[in-house]
Amino acid sequence: MNYNAIKMQQTQDREVKAMATAVRISEELANDAKKISRVDHRSLTGQIEHWARMGKCAEENPDLTYSLIKEILIGVEELEQGEKSEYKFGK
Repeated sequence: MNYNAIKMQQTQDREVKAMATAVRISEELANDAKKISRVDHRSLTGQIEHWARMGKCAEENPDLTYSLIKEILIGVEELEQGEKSEYKFGK
């Protein structure tokens, strides 16, 4: 997934957030999400959305590791926030 595709996906994700949709999930998944959301300082909804977003990216990019997907998404967000610097090769 290139930068433009990731940026477009994030825009779509933000647009979807504006529309609330009720979804039934298992009690086990909800309990797991509650535990992890406390550790990661997210809301229950935020944790489930995070898992869904990461899972979607992983399915679309099966050759990438979780860590690499996470770093790419962090980098895209940093670019959107204006946090950028020139990469120095060989350092």
